[in-house]
Amino acid sequence: MTRRIAELLRSGQPDESVTIQGWVRTKRELKGFAFIEVNDGSSMAGLQVVLNSDLPDYETVLKELNTGASVEVSGVLVASQGKGQRIELKASSVKVYGDADPETYPLQKKRHSFEFLRTIGHLRSRTNTLGAVFRVRNACATAIHQFFQERDFLWIHAPIITANDCEGAGELFTITTLDLKDVPKTDNQEIDFSQDFFGRRAYLTVSGQLEAEVMAMAFSNVYTFGPTFRAENSNTSRHLAEFWMVEPEMAFCDLKGDMDLAEEFLKYIFNWVLEKCPEDMEFFNQRIDNTVLATAENIINNQFERITYTEAIALLEKTDRKFEFPIEWGLDLQSEHERYLSEDLFKKPVIVSDYPVGIKAFYMRLNNDEKTVAAMDVLAPKIGEIIGGSQREERLDVLEKRIRNQGMNPEDLWWYLDLRRYGTVPHAGFGLGFERVVQFMTGMGNIRDVIPFPRTPLSAEF
Repeated sequence: MTRRIAELLRSGQPDESVTIQGWVRTKRELKGFAFIEVNDGSSMAGLQVVLNSDLPDYETVLKELNTGASVEVSGVLVASQGKGQRIELKASSVKVYGDADPETYPLQKKRHSFEFLRTIGHLRSRTNTLGAVFRVRNACATAIHQFFQERDFLWIHAPIITANDCEGAGELFTITTLDLKDVPKTDNQEIDFSQDFFGRRAYLTVSGQLEAEVMAMAFSNVYTFGPTFRAENSNTSRHLAEFWMVEPEMAFCDLKGDMDLAEEFLKYIFNWVLEKCPEDMEFFNQRIDNTVLATAENIINNQFERITYTEAIALLEKTDRKFEFPIEWGLDLQSEHERYLSEDLFKKPVIVSDYPVGIKAFYMRLNNDEKTVAAMDVLAPKIGEIIGGSQREERLDVLEKRIRNQGMNPEDLWWYLDLRRYGTVPHAGFGLGFERVVQFMTGMGNIRDVIPFPRTPLSAEF
C-alpha cells in the first residue's frame, strides 16, 4: 500500500519499507547516483529519493525522471545525511507513469509570477504557493463544517437556480433554454420568459439566505455552504463571478447573538488552520506577507471591538486622515474607511452595527428609530468587510412596507412573507465570502489565486 509523503515526513522511521507516488519536483545527478524530490501534494515538502546506479534500468529511468514526471517509488527509508530532512527514501524500484518533456513543461523554474500561473491554470496547483493555498482552503472548509456541526446546525443545500434577487443589486446571470437565434417576444417586444424552461425568468443565485430562512423556520439553526454567482463586470483583485458563500441562519436569535456567533466563528477558523497547516502558514508568512501569522493571532486572541455605524462616522470625521470617498451619515462605508477603523484606529477586528435603512437590504429588521436597521459588518485589518449580516425583519406589516419602498412587488415574495404569517420568530444570520477569508488568511494579493478555477469577465477557459 502506498503511503502519503506528509505522513512519512511526520512519523516515518528508518528501515521501513514504503511505496510512494507523486510527481518529480527536482533532479540532481552525481557520479554513480542521483537525487530526486517527489511531491504528492499532501505537504509543502517533498520526499528526497536516492537512486543508486545499481537500480534496474538506471540510465533509462533517469532520463525519464524530469521535473513534472509522475512516478511510483518503492524502497527503504533511511536517515538523511543532509540538512533539512529527517529521512529519505533509498529506491529499490522506480516506475514512471508519465514523463514530462523538459523542453515544453512550463514549470521548470523555481519562481513564476502569479499572472503567468493564471495562464496555465491546469498546472499551477503543482507549485508550492498554490499547493499551500489549496491545503489551507481545504482546512478552512473543514473548520467551517466542524464549527457548525459541533453546534447542532443543519447543513442545507440552497438551490443554485433561483427566481429571486436576494441582494437587490440586479447583477445576476440569467439562465435560459430559449433559442437565442429566435427568441420569443411579448406584444411589447420584451423577451417572453413564459415560454422558457421554468415559465419565468430564472437566475444563478447570488445568495442562499432566503432559502436558509425557510429552513431555519423548521430546524432553528442551519447553514448553507455552496457556490454563488454575480455578473458584476469587474476585473479587480477582489472580485469573482463565481464564488462560495457560507451563510448561517438562526431562529430565536437577535443582532447581538448574530455578532457573538460571527466573532466565535472567525476565531475558530483561524485557530483550526494554524493547528492543521502550520508549515503552509509559515510559508505564507515568509514568502507572501510577513504579517500573516500576526494577523491570525490578532483575530484569535482579541475581543472584537463593537461600535455603531453612527459612532463609526463620528470617529472617521474626527481623524486627520484624507480619504478618497466622502464621509457622511447615510453613505455606505468604503473599504478605505473600514480598513482605517480596523487597522489604524482599533488595530483589531471591528463589528459595526445599526446601519442607515437606505443603504441596506429590505429583509433587515427596522430599528425603533426607523432610521437604522439591525445590520452588522465584521471589519478586519488589511481587508475591510469580511462578514455581513443582520437580524431579519420578522414583522409582516413592516416587511411588506420595506419591500414596496424598494420598488419590489410583495407578490413575488409571497412564500417569504408566509414565513411571517405562520409562526414567525426573531431570527438572524450572516454571510461570509469563502474566498475572501482564504485570501485574508494566506495574504494572497489576488482573489483569483485562492480558488482552483477562477471565473472572471472574459475568462472561463475550462
